[in-house]
Amino acid sequence: MFYWLLKWVFIGPLLKAFFRPRTEGAENVPEFGPAILASNHLSYSDWLFMPLVIPRRVTFVAKAEYFEGRGIKGWAQRTFFSGAGQVPIDRSGGRASEGALSTGLRILGRGECFGIYPEGTRSHDGRLYRGRTGVARLALEAKVPVIPVAVVGTDVVAPPGKIFGRYTRPLVRFGRPLDFSRYQGMESDRYILRAITDEIMYEIMELSGQEYVDVYATKAKIDAKAEAKAEAKKAA
Repeated sequence: MFYWLLKWVFIGPLLKAFFRPRTEGAENVPEFGPAILASNHLSYSDWLFMPLVIPRRVTFVAKAEYFEGRGIKGWAQRTFFSGAGQVPIDRSGGRASEGALSTGLRILGRGECFGIYPEGTRSHDGRLYRGRTGVARLALEAKVPVIPVAVVGTDVVAPPGKIFGRYTRPLVRFGRPLDFSRYQGMESDRYILRAITDEIMYEIMELSGQEYVDVYATKAKIDAKAEAKAEAKKAA
């Protein structure tokens, strides 16, 4: 109930009236049945604009820190993200990632849409980074199509590190559903998972027009910070 109130009564109408988001390919999202929406990730506002332009509910995973706060602020934050269609995920990897997979399977098993960012974190420089194979495993285990999605302009509206940037009209593009049923039973083959993930990332790249970098975004961020620190030290 809270999700639909936010989307159709409170936040949704305000965002639509002010930003007038554009959309292309919305017909590629099925009216019914489970599907994975795999999107690039430029801004914290991505999860607001993408579901806004389609009638269906989309559930995303969000970092666990949003659900672990204490006191009134923690309760309010936890209530908001839960009601807005977010489920917590521990992004430390390893066994913790199994929780995200099982959550995704449960949501898809209910016939809903599950939103995921294969890069694992926001791009710090606007480029598209290597996808993690969890999206491929989820698609094979749930036996559902993957719809590639590109958000464009959200990094202008809300750049990394800022609540608000400059005004622009965000664009959300939905690609044609990708069917990976030919790989059924191969969800334990890491080469197959990598091939599927790379195919998804290629489609996202085509939709978004971003430059692709075959490096994980988390590593690229660490390298960028180290480089900036070295440059600052050199300048001093």
